[in-house]
Amino acid sequence: MLHLRMIVPAEHTEAAVQLIEKTVGTTHLVVLPGAAHAPSGDLVLCDVAREAGDELLQGLRELKIDQEGSIALENIDLSLSKRADEAEKEAPGEAADAVLWEQLSEATHEESTLSVTYCAFMILATMIAACGVVLDNAILIVGAMAVGPEFGPLAGVCTGVVRRAPRLAARSLIALLVGFAAAIAATTLFSLGMDALDLFSMDQLDDPRPNTSFIWQPDPFSFVVAVLAGVAGVLSLTSSKSGALVGVAISVTTVPAAANAAVALSYGEFGQMWGSAEQLLLNLFGIMLAGVLTLYGQKLLWRTQRGHWSRAGKR
Repeated sequence: MLHLRMIVPAEHTEAAVQLIEKTVGTTHLVVLPGAAHAPSGDLVLCDVAREAGDELLQGLRELKIDQEGSIALENIDLSLSKRADEAEKEAPGEAADAVLWEQLSEATHEESTLSVTYCAFMILATMIAACGVVLDNAILIVGAMAVGPEFGPLAGVCTGVVRRAPRLAARSLIALLVGFAAAIAATTLFSLGMDALDLFSMDQLDDPRPNTSFIWQPDPFSFVVAVLAGVAGVLSLTSSKSGALVGVAISVTTVPAAANAAVALSYGEFGQMWGSAEQLLLNLFGIMLAGVLTLYGQKLLWRTQRGHWSRAGKR
């Protein structure tokens, strides 16, 4: 279940209440006239099944409540209510299949903001990965992939494409490109500094490196894994199962590929640099392609489920 808290201008309260009452899957409706002061209006509370949440949010936005008042939504971890159970049964489809598009757009918007913190995480992750590739240390590679924040902008691009929101797609793409460019530039300088301290060497880069040589030698499995990771990542976002994102992060070689490209660039090893760049682009393309197709698939699935539910209700 989801909990909605709204500040509604008094002249729109009746329309909002009617919308909530006619939306299948809503319950626990509370109206407190004049309770809100900034902005002024009525406080309206209700619970809604996740399956009906997107439809209700769209209706409330059509009433311009988000512009003249406010709409806040949060997940309910526990609801001990017979009426809530009935509301979930009445709602069409399954909660796990429902996508809250407004929530997804907001989440990806926040995660794809080009900020100092975002760039810092990208740079630190790439530097950790640089140590991993030079030392041929798989543990450092896994740690770097977990630290990297690049999936946020990737998800933002996918969401912007599917929702036809060019601003979201553009800002996410810019964050992605600037983040990797800054990380590669900073890691190249970091590699030169480590070489000056005799902590990195050309011999280490040219060694066989059985644990990490795959990073600059892309093959068909690189694309396959990126596609699978893209599907898993988007599903984890839309179903609020954020724990799966850790597995997604450590299954693709975006950050390690950027790190190997930076270290190879610092030593003039252009063969490894271009191989790493190819690995990076292959992974980014595979994740974005899979993410877009997954979101379109979820849209189609939900429309099909709602269509079956509507026809069953009419019968």
